[in-house]
Amino acid sequence: MGFLKKFFRGSLHEGGQAAPTQSSFEHLSEEELESHLSVQRYGRFTLTDAIRPSYDLKVTPRQGYRHDFYVDEETKTKVPVLMASASREILFDIFMELIEPLGCEVDVVLETSHNRTGSGHTDLYREHIDVPVFKSMLWDYEDLLMNDGCTGMAVLNPAIPQEVQFDEHKLLIVYGNPLFAYEETFARFGVRRDDKMKFITEAEHVHSSSDRFFEQFDELKMRLGMDSGY
Repeated sequence: MGFLKKFFRGSLHEGGQAAPTQSSFEHLSEEELESHLSVQRYGRFTLTDAIRPSYDLKVTPRQGYRHDFYVDEETKTKVPVLMASASREILFDIFMELIEPLGCEVDVVLETSHNRTGSGHTDLYREHIDVPVFKSMLWDYEDLLMNDGCTGMAVLNPAIPQEVQFDEHKLLIVYGNPLFAYEETFARFGVRRDDKMKFITEAEHVHSSSDRFFEQFDELKMRLGMDSGY
């Protein structure tokens, strides 16, 4: 459990602000921490193994999506965004379907924080990969993408432009315009809109990883032909 506590202390909130000095994990016994981390299900919502909420549950994990905006720092342009949280049973299937509207060929960003010493992560970039080949590869690494709290991915088509993220927290984030096709996918899987919902990233939380996932990440990186930072 020491790894998880150490990892948590270096994590950030969604808005880029440092986690609070006083953590809800700070004074837990090993038994209390073990018990909390073993909880996978909250109501009808099941978490992956990648992340757990704070011990005080200031944000309880649940399913849903909301509309938001990303503001480009240089141009000040507002880009429409969908943020979604889906239960483990349907999460990967939704991600695979969200890739479809991007076209037959996409660019891929593979995100890693396995070796981070601070709060950042490294992005690796691959251009022009055929979607059928890419999706076949993703199925081979479903366990890594679903359950490793140090691995994230973005799939994009600069010509549209639109982008689908499956981030380290196992949230689904879609950037661009229009977004109707993606909302239809959410609706088809029973993920409902709630613009007041909060996500696990907006409170204290802890990530989880392992040496096995680190090795699988390196395998996926090589299969995607990624050798350097973006």
